[in-house]
This record gives sequence, structure tokens and C-alpha cells, in this order.
Amino acid sequence: MVYLQSARIHLEGRLLAYWDELSTEGEEAIMHETLEKTRPRRTKRKPRKKVLHRLIENDMILTASSDEYRKKVKRVYGGPKGALLAVSSMVSLHIPLGERLFKTRKFDLTGMNSVLDIGSGAGQIASHLLKYGDPNIQVTCTDLSSQMLRRARNRLKSTRPDFVAADLAHLPFADGSFDGVTCGYVLEHLPDPRPGLAEMARVLSKGGRMLLLATEDSFSGAWTSRLWYCRTFNRPELKKLCEELGLRWKQELWFTPVHKVMRAGGICVEIEKV
Repeated sequence: MVYLQSARIHLEGRLLAYWDELSTEGEEAIMHETLEKTRPRRTKRKPRKKVLHRLIENDMILTASSDEYRKKVKRVYGGPKGALLAVSSMVSLHIPLGERLFKTRKFDLTGMNSVLDIGSGAGQIASHLLKYGDPNIQVTCTDLSSQMLRRARNRLKSTRPDFVAADLAHLPFADGSFDGVTCGYVLEHLPDPRPGLAEMARVLSKGGRMLLLATEDSFSGAWTSRLWYCRTFNRPELKKLCEELGLRWKQELWFTPVHKVMRAGGICVEIEKV
């Protein structure tokens, strides 16, 4: 009897200890689950430089009405800034570096009969088209600002180009009118780039090629945005949009090997209409 009573007491003690152990583990599990639920979730922080870019960039293109922004762009390019555009392009090396793209045939003009230069500005790209294109190449210069077209005409000193005041989103040309298009830092003046890209695709003949230069969402691009009241582009997003419109990125171009290594100089790409 004593033996059985002792065994029962021993068994009850083991059961109580086991129960305490389970209770402790259960409480710890519940506590751990509670802590996990209440603990703040870590979210992926955007790189600090992106925040800085947003602080620097000019957001007028996103906040102003279409008419208000359009008038602002015409005032900027028709005023003192626009008058100094050719000089600033030379100082920033955009003119000599851009010329290398044509001189070295990275963007080959051979065989092109008609080229539309969109946003001709002071005629920076148009001058390269006249110099490196075939002798019979027909160049059409367009710009939103009539004042800029007058400056381009005076700077080029050539009777070969046609000069047409036009809006990129509403080009006054028939479908497939050109076998080449150049567009240098113009697309970023459209709040939505799709209409502008669609218009360039429309006037470009099938198999025709385009040279597109655009301001990238980089540190230097943010300062360009602030100075010229434009937006910036994310490279993969712009490429995807182009492809949706039948504009295939044939090759990404860089002004120099240093620009390629540093990922500098903005977006510069040769595009083919498929």
C-alpha cells in the first residue's frame, strides 16, 4: 500500500511538471506570436538619393494645367534661357558629344531620305543631320516655340531644312512621312509621354529609326528638371512604354566609354519601328 501510494505521488509529480512545461512553452509561443504581430514591420526604404531627387526636381509639369505649363515652356525657351541654349549646349559638351554619335555612325544616317528633328531648339541636332546625312537628305525642323525656330534658322544658315512650328503631341504630318526621327530632350516636356511617342511612331515609316535623348531620373537629371521645368524618366519604364507602341530599343548609346561606366549623360537610345 505504501509502495502504491508513493508511486501515485511520484506519477502525479511527473504529470504536474510536464503540464507546467507545456504551459510555459504555450505561453512563450503565444507571447512570441503577439510580439510578432505588434512589432513594426520593416518596409523597404527608398534610396535616400531618390528622395533628394524629388526635392530637387521641378514638379510644375505635374501640378500646373496643360495650358499653363505649355505657356511656361514657350516663355522659357523663347526668353533669355532659350537664347543661351546653343552656348550652354556647347559648354555642357552636348553639341560635340552629340556630334560624335553621327560622326562615328553610332546613329547611322546612311540611306535616310527624310528626317524629322523634333524640338530643334537652336538647331543643335539639325546641324549634325545636315553635316553627316546623305547629300539629298531632307530635314524638317519642328519646335513648339517659333522664336526657337528663328534662332535655329539663323544659326544653321541653310536653305535646306524646312521649319515648322508644331506640338510633339499633335504633329502636322501624314503617317509614315519620315524614315528617320531625332528627338533631343523634348519628350520630358510632356506630362504623359505616351501621346508624344505615339505621334513619333505614327509619322515614322515601318523599319524607320529614331534617335531619342531624354532626361533620366538621376541626380544630374533632377537639376536639369529644375532648370528647364521638365520631368525625368525611369529607363526601364520608358523602354517598356516604347515597346508597347511598337518602338523597339535597338541599342542604348553612350557619348563616351566613361559615360557608360558612370551611367551618365541621360537616356540615349536608337529605336526602330517594328
